Amino acid sequence: MTNGGDMSSFPSQPVRGKIETSPLAAPLHEEVARVVRAARAAARALARASTDEKNRALRAMAGQVRASAGAILAANTSDVEAAKAARLSPALIDRLALNAQRVDDMVRSIEAVVELPDPVGGVIRSWRRPNGLAIAKVRVPLGVIGIIYESRPNVTSECASLCVKSGNAVVLRGGAEAFRSIQAITTALLEALRAAGLPEAAVSLIPTPDRAAVDAMLQMDQDIDVIIPRGGEGLIRKIVETSTIPVIKHAKGVCHVFVDEAADPAMAQAIVLNAKCQRPATCNAMETLLVHERIAPAFVPEIIRRLQEAKVEVRGCERTRALVPGIPAATEEDWVTEYLDLILSIRVVGSVSDAIEHISRYGSAHSDAIVTNDAAHAEQFVAEVDSAAVYVNASTRFTDGFQFGLGAEIGISTDRLHARGPMGLEELTTYKYVVRGSGQLRQ
Repeated sequence: MTNGGDMSSFPSQPVRGKIETSPLAAPLHEEVARVVRAARAAARALARASTDEKNRALRAMAGQVRASAGAILAANTSDVEAAKAARLSPALIDRLALNAQRVDDMVRSIEAVVELPDPVGGVIRSWRRPNGLAIAKVRVPLGVIGIIYESRPNVTSECASLCVKSGNAVVLRGGAEAFRSIQAITTALLEALRAAGLPEAAVSLIPTPDRAAVDAMLQMDQDIDVIIPRGGEGLIRKIVETSTIPVIKHAKGVCHVFVDEAADPAMAQAIVLNAKCQRPATCNAMETLLVHERIAPAFVPEIIRRLQEAKVEVRGCERTRALVPGIPAATEEDWVTEYLDLILSIRVVGSVSDAIEHISRYGSAHSDAIVTNDAAHAEQFVAEVDSAAVYVNASTRFTDGFQFGLGAEIGISTDRLHARGPMGLEELTTYKYVVRGSGQLRQ
């Protein structure tokens, strides 16, 4: 899933100030179980809700987030101050911080989900057997979705809106570093659900940042149908190793841009700068730049100059360092590292096939791009790079549910089952077979 920093590096509570939470009414495991079981009951009710009822709730959610902007930003200021006092990285603080524009983006994301078709009840395929049985493959909600996430408070509203529209209840467990912000956003969402007449437990927040709550959630396979983690590699690895519930994940985003010999240099520079610098702390930001050897002598020195002007720390292979002496050498570890920061590794390669081989060996199957005007090279890259999103002449930064027209995303999956890439409404459904007969008996 779309990610942040490694949860294992965080204190169990922010260093500065105490997170205001309601006292747990029971021992932690019992309280988590209460929240999850209430969500299970809400999922049954939500699965029966009509599209109009769900859209009415979503419009109320968007309006309430807009009306609560002041409270949300005040809570976020406290979180950011605590994160700075704890000396968390600038990249993590960027993911954590909200402003008026980001709150407005949250509202617009919810509103965009309203306009999307409701997948629930959609017939994927239907047919009639020779014995007269009419069989339909019909979309249904997954049920209860557990979201465990770090840093980014806007995940709260994105996941809630997608789950409500797709008829799923969601149990949210946000990171301690963003807990005040998450509480403020969730409060707004619950007020909207109450006003719209849908069960409040359809959007549930585990009421403590205690890490033990994660362990408790991960054992509730009778009540939670799927876990979707959104965070750093350490968090996701821990969840996969611990969970008794199916997990849809991506471990990390080591994304590549390959500048082919047939690339337009100006286009390639613009794409590289956008993919690395537009928002480097995201999982779809480029971490490795690959450059064809025939274009490298002209392209590499100029792009490194522009990257360094943008405060990017550049590391390079030996061929890169021969073109631009003085930059640090890229190590084997660099090729597999998700920096989530203004750091970039560059390698000069001999062909399209060499670029594909590098991506296959070191990539994370997230998002990879080729910049080229050679149609055959583009088609080879698209056919052979096995990533969730493969681009021709565009920035990897577009791997995002909103940018793909999905309204929002529950996460970005690099798995192959059951969803891949940005997960929108359809990816939050499964299916069942509805079979209608007229008294048929199997012989």
